[in-house]
Amino acid sequence: MRILFIGDVVGSPGREMLTTYLPKLKSKYKPTVTIVNGENSAAGKGITEKIYKQILGLGAQVVTLGNHTWDQRELIEVIDHCPTLLRPANFPVEVPGNGYTIIKVNQIEVGVISLQGRTFLPPLDCPFKKADELVSIIKKKTPIIFVDFHAEATSEKQAMGWYLDGKVTAVIGTHTHVQTGDYRILPNRTAYMTDVGMTGPYDGILGMERTAVLNKFLTNLPVRFEVAKGREQLNGVIIDVDQNTGGAKSITPIIINEDHPFFD
Repeated sequence: MRILFIGDVVGSPGREMLTTYLPKLKSKYKPTVTIVNGENSAAGKGITEKIYKQILGLGAQVVTLGNHTWDQRELIEVIDHCPTLLRPANFPVEVPGNGYTIIKVNQIEVGVISLQGRTFLPPLDCPFKKADELVSIIKKKTPIIFVDFHAEATSEKQAMGWYLDGKVTAVIGTHTHVQTGDYRILPNRTAYMTDVGMTGPYDGILGMERTAVLNKFLTNLPVRFEVAKGREQLNGVIIDVDQNTGGAKSITPIIINEDHPFFD
């Protein structure tokens, strides 16, 4: 079986790229399961129920989130009615929503976990202990477990990859919006990548207009970040999986932009 994962969708440019290329990617690669990180899909800040349903309508089965989960306040009221919209599982237990799900596609069950790191991000419950807890639950149903680890520090992401090697199918990092070249299969058959990258503006800085970001660095004054306009990109990854063992067989990055055109 095969997993397609699309990195952080940023604003309307990201949604446009998803609308254009997700059907083409599904036609070319024929993934069993498609997962999209949509935490920046609403004007670069959070997600709405409408956008969540639009992403599902394009062919995704699961949408993961991260530290911007609550930026669109409506989500607090509706997330419990969105069963495959996953906020990080190590958020406090009192908050609404779910941090993992088990879906069935073509008689194959797949577990998906969303976790958030704690280094340079707001303090949360321990993602490593939460991973142990959820893996033990999901393993009773299926050996195929995909983890979206939304974290800032590369060291914390690598630590999670090694910690879960052999326990899950894949640990793929999100949040930093720049695709890394360290995709690999760890010794115990867990696919790993520090960051899958982002889907949205190609010529911004992490998806935001360059001028505001540069002014922030040059002056340290408060600025308002807006989603950049212009050329666009899509980043993702394909993971082939042994459906009997849950071990990863291969991992292949996806890059679509003007410098890396998509070919059917």
